[in-house]
Amino acid sequence: MKNYVITVNGTAYDVVVEEADGSAAPAAASAPKAAAPKKAAAPKAAAAAGGTPINAPMRGTIVDVKVKVGDKVSNGTVVAVLEAMKMENDIVSDKDGVIAAICVNKGDSVETGAPVVTLN
Repeated sequence: MKNYVITVNGTAYDVVVEEADGSAAPAAASAPKAAAPKKAAAPKAAAAAGGTPINAPMRGTIVDVKVKVGDKVSNGTVVAVLEAMKMENDIVSDKDGVIAAICVNKGDSVETGAPVVTLN
């Protein structure tokens, strides 16, 4: 048996995998055990406690991050580009501020409402 920690959408799960030599027939599937989620590492946004998050409007993949920490942005500034259903969508700042933290990287998959950047 080998133990692994698998992270899915920021939630870590303990997984136990049984090694088989390939000679035995597969065992009848028993009812799956629900793995208790482990506390995943705090998201990068936590570094900017008290900041205002700019969240992903839909599920998709981040194809570009247009800002850096410390950049000044105004209302309507594009902070990242999200691809969803083969369309690129700009994620824009909804107010003026300074980028306090970037919570995603190019290529990351995000869920609806996931923080992309935080503003101070």
